[in-house]
Amino acid sequence: MRVILFGATGMIGQGVLRECLLDSGVESVLSVGRSSSGQRNDKLADLVVADVTQLPVNAPQLIGIDACFFCLGVSAVGMNEEQYSRVTYDLTIAAARTLLQLNPELAFIYVSGQGTDSTERGRVMWARVKGRTENALLALSRNTYMFRPGVIIPMHGIRSRTPLYNAFYAVARPLYPLLKRFVPQSVTTTERLGRAMISAARSRPCRRIHETPEINALALPVIE
Repeated sequence: MRVILFGATGMIGQGVLRECLLDSGVESVLSVGRSSSGQRNDKLADLVVADVTQLPVNAPQLIGIDACFFCLGVSAVGMNEEQYSRVTYDLTIAAARTLLQLNPELAFIYVSGQGTDSTERGRVMWARVKGRTENALLALSRNTYMFRPGVIIPMHGIRSRTPLYNAFYAVARPLYPLLKRFVPQSVTTTERLGRAMISAARSRPCRRIHETPEINALALPVIE
């Protein structure tokens, strides 16, 4: 399986990249973004672009891709709806349209979030925008899948680029066994999320929106 990954430098993207590089069934990974992934591996290549909404359609690296793992995302804090839509909806849909045009059978897996509003009419701005993004992706292809994780515990030394989040994870990580036992419907890990995305790309499940319990089920088996 040939994979294209957006957001490889973020916490979620780092976890997904790790699992892709460890998986013998993943032949290659192309990391796309405004900067390189910063990692070196025989299976990994970087495509640095100034604007993700303007992917080079004539780039040979973008052809023959089996799966796209879209892990780009920003916090809505301090943004109005127009600004947040530009970096969430516009960017995601532009990339998906280009890749699906070049690879019609591509499995496109989008990391959304728990609480996303599919009605697009709720009070929470980020949830409306995520819902609109999901709905547009679902309409683009039968092979688009929405992942809605809740709390994601980073594993294997992976860190967030946001210091405040790292402080939270430093407290939450030792509590993960308890969280997994008492609130399994709301907690996963970067390892489980990465394995679940690979699994969905291979199996093309009938369910197209996956909350945390389905994500964890897709990830099995995981040794922790």
